[in-house]
Formats: sequence, C-alpha cells, structure tokens
Amino acid sequence: MRIFVFAIAAGFLSTVSASAQDAAAGEKVFAQCKACHQVGETAKNAVGPLLNGLFGRKSGTIEGFNYSPANKNSGITWDEATFREYIKDPKAKIPGTKMIFTGLKNPQQIDDIIAYLKQFDSSGKKAEVASGGAKLTKAQ
Repeated sequence: MRIFVFAIAAGFLSTVSASAQDAAAGEKVFAQCKACHQVGETAKNAVGPLLNGLFGRKSGTIEGFNYSPANKNSGITWDEATFREYIKDPKAKIPGTKMIFTGLKNPQQIDDIIAYLKQFDSSGKKAEVASGGAKLTKAQ
C-alpha cells in the first residue's frame, strides 16, 4: 500500500512541477517576441509597445506608442487569464489589433512567458523571486 501511495504522490508531484512556470524558459520563448517588443530597464517602444509592468496595466496605455483603436478601446486590463487568451490568438481576442503574431499554442510556453514577463515592473527593473513565491526587488 505504501508503494502505491508513493507512486501516486510521485506522479502528482511530477505533474505539478511539469506545469510550473519557468522564467528562464520564458526568456527563451520571448525570443520570438523580441522582433517587436522589448522588456527591461532600457526597453523602448518598437514595432510593438514595451512590455514592462504588463500585468495590471490597461491595454493601449503606454505613452508614445501608436496603438490601434481596437487596443485602445478594448477595455482590457492585463492579467494572467486575459493574457493567456490573447497570446493564443491575438486577433481573436482583440479584433482589429495591429499585432500580426499568430499566437502561442503550447500551454507550457504560455506559462513560462508569463513567468518571464511578470519579473519586470513598470520601470523595467527585474524582480527576483524568493522561496515561497515572494518577490524581492534588487534594492531589498
């Protein structure tokens, strides 16, 4: 019986760790976004807006970027759920967006890119994640 319980627990834990968000893997996924978007302390608007501080921000609000009316008027505030829908198929989530990316379909890549983007605050400073999931900035 103990072996059976151990096997079940091991299977569960491997499933949990397999679906965990991985910022380092997300940085690799973000490589395909770099043609249009930037993050970090030196990030600037390019073909697409910079993505610092994305989560919690309203769509179409980065100063100096020429958004489509669809993005400006979408009423979206970016959170994980909304971003997941958007990144799978941007034109389906915001019809009329200028974003030409066809979307990420792999759920693990989406988890990872979310982990990567969540590291950057609105100034582009990268937070470090401590054990227990608490975020610490470099200044702390």
